[in-house]
Amino acid sequence: MNGGIGFSAVLGSIFIILYAITIIGLVSLILLENRNPLKTIPWVIVLILLPGIGLIFYYFLGRDHYRLRIITRRLHKRFRKQVPVYRLPDNIGKIPPNYLPLAQLLNRSNYSAIFCGSNISVYTKGTDKFGALLEDIKNAQHYIHFQYYIFSDDRIGHEVRNALTAKAREGVKIRVMYDDVGCWDINKRFFEDMKKDGIEVYPFLKVVFPILTSKVNYRNHRKIVVIDGKIGYMGGMNVADRYFEGNKLGPWRDSHFRITGPGVYGLQSSFLIDWYTASNRLLKGKEFYPGTELCSDMKMQIVMSGPTSPWYTLMQAFLFCISNAKKYIYIQTPYFLPTESLNQALQMASLGGIDVRLMIPKRSDTRSAKMATFSYIDKMLSAGVKVYLYDKGFLHSKLLLTDDMLTCFGSANFDFRSFEHNFEINAFVYQRNFAVEMKKIFLQDIRDCDEITYAAWRKRPITRRLAESFMRLFAPLL
Repeated sequence: MNGGIGFSAVLGSIFIILYAITIIGLVSLILLENRNPLKTIPWVIVLILLPGIGLIFYYFLGRDHYRLRIITRRLHKRFRKQVPVYRLPDNIGKIPPNYLPLAQLLNRSNYSAIFCGSNISVYTKGTDKFGALLEDIKNAQHYIHFQYYIFSDDRIGHEVRNALTAKAREGVKIRVMYDDVGCWDINKRFFEDMKKDGIEVYPFLKVVFPILTSKVNYRNHRKIVVIDGKIGYMGGMNVADRYFEGNKLGPWRDSHFRITGPGVYGLQSSFLIDWYTASNRLLKGKEFYPGTELCSDMKMQIVMSGPTSPWYTLMQAFLFCISNAKKYIYIQTPYFLPTESLNQALQMASLGGIDVRLMIPKRSDTRSAKMATFSYIDKMLSAGVKVYLYDKGFLHSKLLLTDDMLTCFGSANFDFRSFEHNFEINAFVYQRNFAVEMKKIFLQDIRDCDEITYAAWRKRPITRRLAESFMRLFAPLL
């Protein structure tokens, strides 16, 4: 018996040694990747404190796929070159001088052309957005490109699916793409029925266990519709009933945008790149970029971002906008988990006399993200940033405004995941009238907010503040 016990002890010791070597090896690998220390430290803590669970989480979520070429830069550039207005136009000087470096940054790092002459309609209610979208689907003549992070099989999901199916029966080409993880809880028969009705449907980065499990961390968060190359939709709304009925958090306040004119080309380019990634089918031709009339003096850039890019383009662009603001910076976001550079830039702007206002939801759909978000508020308030908690439901809108001239909107939240992990798409609009329109909407939303005072915020229980500070350690992973 003693021999059996001794043998078990030897096996146990061997297992511990091998496990320790594995953990040390992983920690060394993380360190050698030369990531941002703010992102490295949480993973080291997880692996040391929770070795078993931490190893599983790291395999699912932690590996750095910067070198993963889901689509090569050469092919990416080839797609973007199809866009009729690819190079910076000769009239770039008409962009306000303060924003010329930003426009050039987005063009050089993201191949983002400047589109002149678009028109944008704004929707802050699901009823308005989906009403307009269903009408445009009804009037489509050639094709509809439809991409959402979440395409729910609820009432509005079935209504949209039925509208697409009806057009497919008329001979209109329908291409649908959804995120495989975003739609994990959706009955796959919902999409299979679309295929039976003649609609091309593909998931983005389908997760196949166990071989491709790591792809669960890199999701396509974009929401894009392109109809006949002339009408486009983008913004924060997914296809879900919560934009009509709300849920336990209350009504969902979000922003979505309908674009006509040359700006649609940017949405089309993004869709075709993702379509190639999902289906391995290369779509090209003049029908995807038809001639269009100039609707206004608006100038805009459509910016794609994702984990395979050599640059964190949206983070760099946000940092430029904040650092170069002269009068005000207004931000709406459901999750506020800024990088340290953005955190410092906002505080510096406020301390320098810029009117900085941050609007976040009072109630969140993610408790851990909410706790980490609240850990940033103390310093923001002490720097003079005005912080508002939206109290009329759940705020899901993503918006950055500066100086009655620049408006940035799209799918990206103000957090690590949107800046580094997700495939996102945002528009940067250079026009005073549009910025003023969006400013009015922001100020209207303030009426449904509670403004936080520094004195009241400091009175929160120490246990809550400690819990929030602890969750902040994991902000890069949330």
